[in-house]
Amino acid sequence: MNDLTNPTKNGYAINGNLAEELVDYETTIQENINARLTDRFSKLRLAANNTKPSLSILGLGYVGAVSSACFSDLGFNVIGVDPDIDKIDCINNGKSPIVEKDLDKLLKAGREDNMIQATYDTVAAILNTEVTLVSVGTPSDADGGCDLKYLRQACAQIGEALRLKSTYHLIVMRSTIPPGTTRDVLLPIIEEYSGKERGKDFGVCFNPEFLRESTAVEDFYHPPITVLGAIDERSLEFSRKLYEDVDAEIIGTSLEAAEFVKYVDNTWHALKVTFGNEVGRLCKAANVDSHDVMNIFLKDTKLNISPYYLKPGFAYGGSCLPKDTRGISHLARSLNVDLPVINNIPASNESHIEHAMDMIGDLDVKTVGLVGITFKAGTDDLRESPAIELMKRLLIKGYKVKFYDPCITPVSFLDKDPQWNERLQACCLASADELNAESELLVVTHSQPYATQVVEDATDDMHVIDVVRMAEGIQTEAAYQGIGW
Repeated sequence: MNDLTNPTKNGYAINGNLAEELVDYETTIQENINARLTDRFSKLRLAANNTKPSLSILGLGYVGAVSSACFSDLGFNVIGVDPDIDKIDCINNGKSPIVEKDLDKLLKAGREDNMIQATYDTVAAILNTEVTLVSVGTPSDADGGCDLKYLRQACAQIGEALRLKSTYHLIVMRSTIPPGTTRDVLLPIIEEYSGKERGKDFGVCFNPEFLRESTAVEDFYHPPITVLGAIDERSLEFSRKLYEDVDAEIIGTSLEAAEFVKYVDNTWHALKVTFGNEVGRLCKAANVDSHDVMNIFLKDTKLNISPYYLKPGFAYGGSCLPKDTRGISHLARSLNVDLPVINNIPASNESHIEHAMDMIGDLDVKTVGLVGITFKAGTDDLRESPAIELMKRLLIKGYKVKFYDPCITPVSFLDKDPQWNERLQACCLASADELNAESELLVVTHSQPYATQVVEDATDDMHVIDVVRMAEGIQTEAAYQGIGW
């Protein structure tokens, strides 16, 4: 009898031609399937009269084990699947296969109520459920990329099961993977092995998990957010049923955005840890209590711990950020403290200006109009404005450059260097109409009504590069692109 939880026993070569791999399985499937499923189904008895969809959960590690226990506690019939017999035995004996607060209690209750069980048989579990959650491991490979071998194997097994199903089935991916993986890599495997069509015969969602070890059960019931990336509306609505008792506000999005948000989350957390640690080392060297400093820092939820400054856009400037990042690096050097993250903030900021230059260089234009020149809209402050720096680089490269900013006049002081000041003043125009008339490309640095008007008046032979994410719904005939979107 084939063991579908161990791909090597079935001779799978997941990276090979999927159609060829399926042939051998199809020649024997009709001979053994009835006996096999009868044997498996006799062991997979689900609680009767349950109106909630039944779940199969592939992978019984931290995410899978916690999800199995918590979903069963919410009233879902759950079949956990894993090739590790020890994990299966633990679940079926009502014990946790991992050390995690409250998990033993939930698993014991789930087994007593006949709401949860475990098996190594992926195909039988899927055939006996309506939704499959995939939580198999995605370790790093040798070059730091995401190793997809376990996911590929799982998707091949899911496809085999779907080939035998006549009813719609929802697949929910939860393993952390690079954006585009579900659509470009995993879905083709499922379709190839199943012979079924996505959207019609089965649905697919990506549902990133935000469970922290040691508080995973608490996190399941009180998630910071619930994100569902879906291939279609049917998949999204079906997957909402899983979390209707947990989170009233579910964020529906694309597969790719849902995949990406988990990477961004964890990278942000890693950045916060390293930033906090660097502050700690510097404070200690300066004989200052770092926890006093950071406790005060964290009380500012308007700017410090908030969405502010975290939206993708252009380089920072102004009187504070450039000066103070240089200042803290100077302080660290004077105290012989190495701050790799903080010291490289200016270099990262510089790269955004270079990125804008590269985008402009890719276009066949000679005249560039900057919509806004101050470091921030609604002010006349030009100190270390990244727009000024961009304009200087364009002029050095030989572009004809003009700008319009309602807060700046042709006689405004633009640069401490007299020669640059005169040269930049010559670029100033008195109206938005003049800017449109003299530009092949508009670079928008301010999200303001005047900027919207400039862009909407642009003609179809012009280009627009938006570095501030202008308001949604702007209509323009020009060729538009964002710097990070």
